[in-house]
Amino acid sequence: MNNALTIALSKGRIFEETLPLLAAAGIKPIDDPETSRKLILDTNQADVKLVIIRAADVPTYVGYGAADVGVAGKDVLLEHGGEGLYEPLDLKIARCRLMVAGPEGKHNGQGRLRIATKYVNSTRRFYADRQEQVEIIKLYGSMELAPLVGLADRIVDVVDTGNTLKANGLMPLEHIADISSRLVVNKASMKMKHARITEFVERLKTAVGAA
Repeated sequence: MNNALTIALSKGRIFEETLPLLAAAGIKPIDDPETSRKLILDTNQADVKLVIIRAADVPTYVGYGAADVGVAGKDVLLEHGGEGLYEPLDLKIARCRLMVAGPEGKHNGQGRLRIATKYVNSTRRFYADRQEQVEIIKLYGSMELAPLVGLADRIVDVVDTGNTLKANGLMPLEHIADISSRLVVNKASMKMKHARITEFVERLKTAVGAA
């Protein structure tokens, strides 16, 4: 079973948009992750398993070899650093933008900007490149609330339609990065299962090109 393939995915939008690409590569889950309590899903190929984990954990599972390949948003990879990973393919799904957002009107200039975000590393790099000193407050969700209650002046978060920002009186202010989901591959797996993984990548590449 050395040629077996373990694929790490997260529930939700990424999973839904990855399914047609996997199908084009001949892989279809037997279990439905939305209804099954299993964390390892069987597929129509006996030697291919899908591991369902949190989006933020995909690079860790793949990096440590607990999964051979995975699908992760570029926002997660920018934050994680991507050590121990190859990133051979932009799947061009789950697209959005990593943005600085805040209330309309400029900061009053008194003291450092306070930025609320779960993307601490990406935010620190963005402002360091601009030689701006900011105070970063780590949050795990509901970023839009932070400026409304005076916790922060700005937020850094992924923005899709911008409707949530607008509904909370915020607007996109600065663009940090375009985000889409990427295929990541464990470096050791790439050596040990080179032919299998290369074929898988090529099939996905064809499916992405046809989409």
